[in-house]
Amino acid sequence: MKTIAMIGLLSCSWVVAGILIAGEKAEPPVRPDILVDDFERDSYAPWVAEGEAFGPGPASGTLPRQMEVTGYHGRRLVNSYYGGDGTVGTLTSPPFTIERHYLAFLIGGGGYPEETYMELLVDGKSVRRATGPNTAPGGSEELDWAVWDVHEFEGRTAVLRIVDRRTGGWGHINVDYILQTDRNPLEQLKPLETAVQSRYLLLPVAGDGPRTHCRLMLGDRVLRYFDIHIAEDDSDVRFWAAIDLSDYRGQTLRWEIRPRSARVLVEKRLRQSDAPVWPDNLYREAYRPQFHFSPRVGWTNDPNGLVYYDGEYHLFFQHNPFGIRWGNMTWGHAVSRDLVHWEEIGDAIFPDERGTIFSGSAVIDLSNTSGLGRPEQPPLCAFYTAAGGHSYKPCPFTQCMAYSLDRGRSWTKYAGNPVVDFIADENRDPKVFWYEATRRWIMVLYVRRDAFSIFSSPDLKEWTLESEAAFPTAHECPELFPLSVEGEPNEVRWILWTASGNHLIGRFDGHRFTAESDVLRSEWGKNCYAGQTWNNAPGGRRIFIGWMNSDGSAYPGMPFNQQMTVPRELTLRRTPEGLSVFARPIEELASLRTKSMRLHSIPLEGDNPSQSWPVGDLLDILFTLQSGSAHEIVVDVKGVRLTWFPSRGELECLDRRITDLPRDRPLDLRWLVDRTSLEIFALDGRYVMSFCWPFGPKPGQLTITAQGGDAVIDSLEIHELRSIWENVTRQGEQEKRDG
Repeated sequence: MKTIAMIGLLSCSWVVAGILIAGEKAEPPVRPDILVDDFERDSYAPWVAEGEAFGPGPASGTLPRQMEVTGYHGRRLVNSYYGGDGTVGTLTSPPFTIERHYLAFLIGGGGYPEETYMELLVDGKSVRRATGPNTAPGGSEELDWAVWDVHEFEGRTAVLRIVDRRTGGWGHINVDYILQTDRNPLEQLKPLETAVQSRYLLLPVAGDGPRTHCRLMLGDRVLRYFDIHIAEDDSDVRFWAAIDLSDYRGQTLRWEIRPRSARVLVEKRLRQSDAPVWPDNLYREAYRPQFHFSPRVGWTNDPNGLVYYDGEYHLFFQHNPFGIRWGNMTWGHAVSRDLVHWEEIGDAIFPDERGTIFSGSAVIDLSNTSGLGRPEQPPLCAFYTAAGGHSYKPCPFTQCMAYSLDRGRSWTKYAGNPVVDFIADENRDPKVFWYEATRRWIMVLYVRRDAFSIFSSPDLKEWTLESEAAFPTAHECPELFPLSVEGEPNEVRWILWTASGNHLIGRFDGHRFTAESDVLRSEWGKNCYAGQTWNNAPGGRRIFIGWMNSDGSAYPGMPFNQQMTVPRELTLRRTPEGLSVFARPIEELASLRTKSMRLHSIPLEGDNPSQSWPVGDLLDILFTLQSGSAHEIVVDVKGVRLTWFPSRGELECLDRRITDLPRDRPLDLRWLVDRTSLEIFALDGRYVMSFCWPFGPKPGQLTITAQGGDAVIDSLEIHELRSIWENVTRQGEQEKRDG
């Protein structure tokens, strides 16, 4: 048993010693706490487990098929849900001496005094018993403090026994952090208040661990609410989350914190600062994409609100400012003048009583049809889904609007929200654009799995349902945009697009979309989802960017998670199979090229069927292959292999396959290799394969090999690229020196 003078979980606000005042009797010193057990190990020993319920050792949080467990301390806890609610067992401590007034512990799970409980045994007799709170369906797996007054047993030997005898619902018990103390923990859980003295409140974010839910209140008004994994010490910090409270300086805010046991941890780790705290090596991390957008910190997914205005491309994005996993959906915001170099300018739209902020789009209301701006100051209007089920007071999903009169630097939520009320359980992701022929705004909305709904509005405020567009694989993040057939400017088709990149080609008259194709693919790789195109792009270009959705393994130890694709320009061309959408990296990407090599007519034959070249870590590689008599041609870039089977018209890379390549023409390929991703464009963008892959910052080799015959590399270009973050990191270093 450990004696602890200051316990991080509770004692940062406890009295540690009495104060002697002249002429008065001294208060007795408060004895240090004694930790009975925190279960931060793989085995229960020296405790003795019987039965199956408690498993082989303390659980690392939530067990399979269990609701999320919160409120435990550290990384592990006692959790008898091992194998589900049908298992039973007991867990018994070694004997210990009661040496303090109170025995305090965290407990949750089932609330059955005869079936799911922890008891204190003195001289073999049960003298205290506690249960979790749950007996009805639903409930919560949150642990909370329980306290036994045991002063009458001081000096005596005791044993703790944790019991799970129940096989029905809530047939398990959770226990953690048992300690002996002279101070009742329940008396220390008064509401936390913070007097705002600086612009930012800062909290350290861990990669995992127990989840804490916080609401930051001004009176009865909720200013911010979020879930966070708080790092208990600096060794576990991924990044520092920054809450901008510049509008509330000088005011005292109140925290509502669940589980209650996390209250003192919040107080202990909370800081105030007039500037955010970024990682020391921001944008230079080993697994930071160097020419793809990623947020400074936190999780990202769908691109949102893509619009061009006044010389800036706006990229909003789904952002978790408080963690590296999905949650707390907020609109992050970055801007660019060239679609290559990005400046993140802070989060734009925050969760509120209607819910967290799911995906959507943005427009510039040049004619001020909304009346929210002025002709000389048109409003930038953002449309998003308020995800009511993720609010502090759950409500349906609705579509809402926010607007900005300062080029997106600050935002006001429209007082008449929602602009489209509840329709169905899954209605979300509004894409809005101007349709000149009817002089109406159009909104495309995902409502169900087989169709998108199309609305119109004269003013962005009042919306009328026009039609439904059937789409057999409709799911999330709809897009509807026009493309002229390449070389035929008067031949315009409309593309109805869903999150996977599957799409229909057809016609749109401002009221109804009519498909003229079957469902077509745009992606043959693993990692491109929820893409969107820019409204109002100069020159009528249709520019797309997608989320490179992955399991996050490409970013080990990073302060962020996930990234975007490179922006791609979409075109519509005639092919032997009919009209097809092509996607090519934007031409502006060539501005990053630094060192280049160009070669022509390289034979792969006889004793030399293979050719190799050294390459760096950031690459733009273009080549054209003639198959000759070869059965296979293998391209290997830094350990990632692509195989072309010319006679079968197939291409394979990282377990993904293209099966309908033309068999009577050379194959041209373009590879974009970043530290964490690979994008392959085949046949000038007719086929695209997107992959997340942890290449890291190391150089490597490009090798091309012909197998089963001869082949020729008609042309080869290898371009090394510079980082898009060079100016950002130099600026940050200068600010540190100036500061």
